[in-house]
Amino acid sequence: MEHLADRRNLTTGIRQAIALLKVPADNPALTAAQFDAFSKQVPLLYFILATNLISLSLTHQGAAPDYLVVYLPAVLTFLFALRSLIWLRGRNRQRTPAQAYRQLRATNILSFPIAVVCTAWSLSLLPYGNAYQNAHVAFFMAITVIGCIFCLMHLRSAALIVTVTVNLPFFVVMCLSGEPTFIATGVNVILVTMAMIMILISHYRDFRQLHESRNVLMLQQQALQEQNKAMQALSDENLRLANLDSLTLLANRRSFFQMLETAFSRASGSDGRLAVGVIDLDGFKPVNDLYGHSAGDKVLIEIGNRLSTIADERLSVYRLGGDEFGLLFQGDVAEGDTITLGEKVCELIAERINIGSGMVQVTGSVGFALYPDVGKTGQEIYELADYALYTAKRRHRAGTVIFNAVQANELNRQKVVEEALVSADLDEELSLVFQPITCVDRRICIGFEALARWDSPRIGRVSPVEFIPVAEHNGRITLMTRILLERALKTASLWPEDIYLSFNLSPHDLTSPENTLKIVAIVLKSGFDPRRINFEITETAVMHDFEQASASIQMLRELGAGISLDDFGTGYSSLNHVHKLPLTKIKIDGSFVRNIHTRKTSFNIVKSVLALCAEMELEAIVEGVETEEELRILENLGVRAVQGYYFGKPMSAEDTLKQLALQKTQALAS
Repeated sequence: MEHLADRRNLTTGIRQAIALLKVPADNPALTAAQFDAFSKQVPLLYFILATNLISLSLTHQGAAPDYLVVYLPAVLTFLFALRSLIWLRGRNRQRTPAQAYRQLRATNILSFPIAVVCTAWSLSLLPYGNAYQNAHVAFFMAITVIGCIFCLMHLRSAALIVTVTVNLPFFVVMCLSGEPTFIATGVNVILVTMAMIMILISHYRDFRQLHESRNVLMLQQQALQEQNKAMQALSDENLRLANLDSLTLLANRRSFFQMLETAFSRASGSDGRLAVGVIDLDGFKPVNDLYGHSAGDKVLIEIGNRLSTIADERLSVYRLGGDEFGLLFQGDVAEGDTITLGEKVCELIAERINIGSGMVQVTGSVGFALYPDVGKTGQEIYELADYALYTAKRRHRAGTVIFNAVQANELNRQKVVEEALVSADLDEELSLVFQPITCVDRRICIGFEALARWDSPRIGRVSPVEFIPVAEHNGRITLMTRILLERALKTASLWPEDIYLSFNLSPHDLTSPENTLKIVAIVLKSGFDPRRINFEITETAVMHDFEQASASIQMLRELGAGISLDDFGTGYSSLNHVHKLPLTKIKIDGSFVRNIHTRKTSFNIVKSVLALCAEMELEAIVEGVETEEELRILENLGVRAVQGYYFGKPMSAEDTLKQLALQKTQALAS
């Protein structure tokens, strides 16, 4: 068994020794690094061989034959120079690891015959010459092998081949010479060479470890770079998503305001022009209410797609939120271009939309503000465009309005009103007037609608059309409602029991349970019969938060009060609200009454609404009756209650008592 183990160890040792004489092929990257380092030293290797060869041949001139000291050295020197040039020319050429391996392997193979030739040549000179010349031969072999080891340190196998091929014959020849100096030289060279071989092996090991460490570091750096790239890509994607509306895939509100500031800076810095547009969809909420939010999403996606098809490099489209979109129109933008763009936008939006379960139609109103005509900042231009949109929705629904001097005056007036309202003493400055609601059949007053009035000591009397929207905007409307309701109930408590009070509620009064409960508390505290109260609401009051508004209306109905839907026919979801809300009355807007005797469309609308009220057992009240002709047609259509200047303008609380007293006197007299 021991003999078998020794044989195995011997075989393993031989294999390891042979492996030392081969170029390793297990690490392509290491091979490439070896080649890069080795290729820089090959020309030096051939330089050492050539200079030592020439030096030795010169010292033996005349002592040795010419073929040994002239012709053969000349051939070898030429070959060494040629090989040096080849290596120098190819030093900067990129090689693959496989190409590098093949070249190192070829060098490894070539090292043996070169070592044999140089050794044989130098030893062949020993029989010629004197002791000094023989010493030069020994010096040549020693210094050459040392130089070769240094030059071949990055190709360990070739260095070992050269060392063994040169030193072994050299040592044998030195020992056989019998000359003590030569023997000492041979031993000295062997010992020095062994030390250098150990240094070579250590250097090669360090080179390999350094290369592997460098590779690990490079891999870590590459991994870090990849990680940074991935993080940058993720950051870029997050930034893109942060500026993208996920539904329509348009740029979002955040992106709009960033680009607005950039566009404004560009326009203001180069005396350029900029148009900012705001779009709001008319009739979008009814689509959500009737068909659901998925249908509403389809509408928004389709509108976004249509707006994106407008071919103008100066235009960029954004979704600002909800059913609102934004436009930035940059470059050489004239007012005519803006109007044309607005008309195009309105046309695209008004086309019917397929939502899968049917076709729907919405329209869009557009407001524009143009710089440098108006505005000193990007934000201010946007706010002016938004005000133009507000004007469009009030007066030019489904149309385009560009902010101009008229809106500027209105906006200035609105700011004045808001400043006065914020500092107003509402208890002192607010008052009520009452407009009669008349029974057509008997021509008598059956109720009064309470209407708010405001006399400001700063700016004088302000129309409700002005101060009510401002109060709703700044939140003072709920306080105004409570103050005026208490006064209205106090006045109504003086009326006969068959006369009811009609009182308007704002959207803010219905979209909060707390506000509705305060209204209920005021009614209960007053002692007034809730069944004699008719609260009037508009479609706007329930469109913002239908569920909460519906709950608030149900609370008022449970109190015993009636609920009227005011301005019926002017909104977009009237039939839907009539169907879902616990209403008791419908007020037909006065815009359908004017010239009803000459406008067939108005006649048909009023007739249809009256038929709807009869079908749903709701009472109908018609507003805005001002002439005998209008009253006569309404009476023929079956209208039972009207309101308008024909029967009476808004009056003070004292005048309501006078009118009711006169009405009672006339009734007793008849």
